[in-house]
Amino acid sequence: MNRNRIIRTASIISMAGNAILAISKLLVGYFAGSLSVIGDGLDSFTDVFISMITLVISIIITQPPDKEHPYGHFRAETIATAILAFIIFFIGGQLSLSSFSKLIHNDYSQIPGILSVYVTLFSIAGKLVLSWSQYKLGKKSNSPMIIANGKNMLNDILTSTGVLIGLACIFFFNLPIIDRILAIIIGIWIMYTAISIFKGTVTEMMEGESDMSLYNKVFEVVKRTDDLFNPHRLRIRKLGSYYLIDMDVEVDGNLKIKDAHDKVKILEDNMRLSIPYIYDIVIHIEPLGNIENQERWGLKEKDYI
Repeated sequence: MNRNRIIRTASIISMAGNAILAISKLLVGYFAGSLSVIGDGLDSFTDVFISMITLVISIIITQPPDKEHPYGHFRAETIATAILAFIIFFIGGQLSLSSFSKLIHNDYSQIPGILSVYVTLFSIAGKLVLSWSQYKLGKKSNSPMIIANGKNMLNDILTSTGVLIGLACIFFFNLPIIDRILAIIIGIWIMYTAISIFKGTVTEMMEGESDMSLYNKVFEVVKRTDDLFNPHRLRIRKLGSYYLIDMDVEVDGNLKIKDAHDKVKILEDNMRLSIPYIYDIVIHIEPLGNIENQERWGLKEKDYI
């Protein structure tokens, strides 16, 4: 099974599972009169959107490069994730505002029914299975997108557990106001999750890379390659799940062009062995001791150290 097929399988499993959980919680929350369960259902519904996005993206990113997109279509994942973050933020905001309105108007007389407890227990069990499947398939395909979805579901388990504790307090202490307060907290948590998702896309859209260990790996590979010196102007950019690497290296100025090219080719092969999912590498060769004052900023080994 190839990587894209695994991603699609994970997306379909997540979409179907979360749709069942979301519909169950929304219906039971509505008829049982529990805003916190409804909020938990809306949270699961956002996971359905996430799964739909990952499914569509798994198709788009397989499209080959063209004149308008010479680097391919991998950043479609980043754009879609940013849009999704705004949708999730809006859902969380609406839930918090609606619950707050009911709270200040003393609209919390209805005590949630026992069905809300059962559906919350069902949600916790279902999310455990879904989280495990997403993490396993994400590791198998080495897809950060699917692994992140699995981690997101672990957060959902914590949310459902909080709802369950709140419902227990309601039944034991007869305090329906707790349900409204929990709904507000869940709404705020959904908005916080949306902000975290959006922040994760900013670095890539700004042509950056937050994993600084990648730079160290590149410098280590250069050290292991004979007759290549002073790696500098190193820049690593994210392209979906892949990396674009640009840098300059110096060689003996008396080397023939073919010899210098062969040494750089060895360097490129070693880099691909050391760093998975490299999409492209561009290495500029300079004579040893060369200085160019007009060079744009890029990382040198001494800057990293």
